[in-house]
This record gives sequence, structure tokens and C-alpha cells, in this order.
Amino acid sequence: DALWVHALASMIAVGSKFLIRVNGKHIFNPSALGIAVLIFVTDHAWVSPGQWGTSLWFALLLSFLAMLVLHASKRTDIALFYLLCHTGLLLARALWLGDPLAIPLNQLQNGSLLLFAFLMISDPRTVPDARLARCLFAATVTVIAYLLAFHFHFRPALYAALIMASFLIPLLYRWLPAKRFECKPQGGPQSC
Repeated sequence: DALWVHALASMIAVGSKFLIRVNGKHIFNPSALGIAVLIFVTDHAWVSPGQWGTSLWFALLLSFLAMLVLHASKRTDIALFYLLCHTGLLLARALWLGDPLAIPLNQLQNGSLLLFAFLMISDPRTVPDARLARCLFAATVTVIAYLLAFHFHFRPALYAALIMASFLIPLLYRWLPAKRFECKPQGGPQSC
């Protein structure tokens, strides 16, 4: 609700890229960290699951553009696995409670979820390099977010879950090593 909030979130996000690293790799998704820190330390920041709307054209456009980027970075698997786990938990909860399927379907229809899946949890510079490690990471984020949202009624559960699960990334690097992600444009120096 104030310009300084946006400036501080940007400073935290960019600063974390350079200050919080293990073996030269980010641990936290910079955007998620900036948002989470400000939600926890101020009363001037918040997230709303409906802020991006439920428009089908926006969802399709975002998904298409994100899939192009994720395909190029070979990180499509984590976004799709996260969405599969998230959908599975929502459907299982609805079936357990006897809720109509319209409830979990409505919970899946928001741009914020797509932004999270395609741009935050799938950031190639912050997720583990091994495919199995990425799937374990996505499942961990999903379970933590589910617990925060439905047992503790915590609204920014996705961002908090991503930050909490990020502490596992150095262990996943060690347990499941793989070739490190590098972004090298054709004919130019590394830019990522």
C-alpha cells in the first residue's frame, strides 16, 4: 500500500541473489523471498489469490509463454509436477470432506497459482538440478502449503511454503547431484 514497500521488496529480492548462496547457486526464489519477508515483517504487504483474476485468456497466455521459457530451461517438469500434486491434494480434500468437485476446481482457477507454478517454484536458478530432487522439492512445497492453508488458515501459504522448503535445497544438491543449470545465450557471455 506504499511505494517504499515495492522498493524494499525489490532490494530484498535482488540482494538475496548475491548474498544468499550455497556453492554459487541461489537458495531462495528472489521474488518469493521479497514478498514473504515483507508479509512477515510489515503490515503493508499482502497477497490475494484472486488478484490476477480467473480469465481463461490470461491463463492460457501465461501458461503458453511460461511453457516456452520452461521448455528452454528444461524445468517444465517441476511446474507440472507441482500442479499435479496441488490438484491431487485439493481433490483428495474435497472427496474426504464430501465437498462437490466445484470447490477444488474453483480453487485451481486463479492466475496467482499459475504465476507461482510457472515463474516461482520453477525458477531454474533456485530449484535443484536433478529431476528427482525437483519433484521431491515440488511435493514438499505442496504439502507445506496445504498444511499452512488448511490447518493454520494462513493466506500466503504458497510463498511461505516455498521459502520454508528452500532450506532443503542444499541437502537435495548433495543427495541427488546433477549437472548444474547454466544459461548461456548463443554467441554471448553467460547472462543468467
